[in-house]
Amino acid sequence: MRPRTPIAASLETCSRGTGAAGHCAIIPARADNAGVDAHAPLPAPDRAAPGALDGVRVLDLSRVLAGPWCTQTLADLGADVIKIERPPSRRHPGGDDTRGWGPPFLKDRLGRDTAEAAYFVGANRNKRSVAIDLAHAEGQALVRRLAASCDVLVENFKVGDMARYGLDAATLTALQPRLVYASITGFGQTGPYRKRAGYDYAIQGLGGLMSVTGERDGLPGGGPQKVGVAVADLFTGMYATVAILAALRHRDASGCGQVIDLALLDAQVAMLANLGASYLATHEPPRRLGNAHQNIVPYQVFEVADGHLILAVGNDGQFDKFCAVAGCPQLAADARFARNADRVRHREALVPLLVPILRARTRADWLAALEAAKVPCGPINDLGEVFADPQVRARGMAVALPHPLAGTIELVASPIRMSATPLSVRRAPPLLGEHTDEVLAEFGIDGAERARLRAGGAIGAAR
Repeated sequence: MRPRTPIAASLETCSRGTGAAGHCAIIPARADNAGVDAHAPLPAPDRAAPGALDGVRVLDLSRVLAGPWCTQTLADLGADVIKIERPPSRRHPGGDDTRGWGPPFLKDRLGRDTAEAAYFVGANRNKRSVAIDLAHAEGQALVRRLAASCDVLVENFKVGDMARYGLDAATLTALQPRLVYASITGFGQTGPYRKRAGYDYAIQGLGGLMSVTGERDGLPGGGPQKVGVAVADLFTGMYATVAILAALRHRDASGCGQVIDLALLDAQVAMLANLGASYLATHEPPRRLGNAHQNIVPYQVFEVADGHLILAVGNDGQFDKFCAVAGCPQLAADARFARNADRVRHREALVPLLVPILRARTRADWLAALEAAKVPCGPINDLGEVFADPQVRARGMAVALPHPLAGTIELVASPIRMSATPLSVRRAPPLLGEHTDEVLAEFGIDGAERARLRAGGAIGAAR
């Protein structure tokens, strides 16, 4: 087991980096990938330095997405994340529910589906799985024992559930005053909705996101749309990560942990950003504009001769350049369109004028000409094209590592780049209960006690 050290280093000049004169070395970008199979994943990076969160131990009682997304980020940063999962029983297959959220499922070495859903795999790398039954009195006692030696606990049970198990914040922070206890729920620990279950899809509707996502009413495909990924869950997970890191910084300075209350609805409302600010400034709800921007024109998808592209004109100078490339300088000189504020006001007049102009040339022609003129634009890629893109590959956004069932597994990498404490992919997403004996032994629970707990149903079977 790694020694447990404070997360925050003192504010002295870094002296443990690998650069000259004791300075932190900057990790260079990957070299050009010319000659490499564009569809092959990049290898997992070597662990050249300790992670930023080495020595931090996280007890992860969360499941599905918001909590696991948070704890995967902490794990990527070097924390030892212990994922507590439900053991299999006659009434339940066990584990995080997302283990069964497929297809698609991870393939074994012979190309057959395993029981590991791609959904689970995408949010649980770098963790160790321990199968403990929280409904069992001895399972609850065991979790309390583990929490007493952990730095962080993350849970996303409904309000009140953890108190019934004796695993609530008040109980566990009394046992371990340095514990950072993070609760993630749909609606938070207070307010009239606090006891409701929260689901990303419902939160996207309730929190206003679907009111500004989708094509305008009356047009083909018009009406509210959810975002293609569970953004309320993902944003809440990232806000939880930020809050935990801040709480650890405070803990290292003060010696005291604290309780974090994260709600999907709060995160959803906060992430409306400029649209929320626009409403509060005017008290006029923004309307859906499909692929167009609320505050910038032209900033949307256009049909071209052989498909579609994104045109993202961000200022008046770029509009002048676009008009020059497009052969319509008269539009840049038109008083209705000269400034962005005017273009927004006269959107309904300008966009129909641009439609036939954009349709006249191919995507490749437009992209080359606009990029040369430094006018923001881009293609609309599917995920095959994304992971084959030379920039995505140069940034190492796909990694491969060994997996006990698949042989090799491909994962999406973290986007975080750090010079002195680079992130690493150290462990494949765990099998259910894979590390139960390993972890419990580290906490001083010997083989005889584990056998007794297993016989009584408090922990899962040995793997």
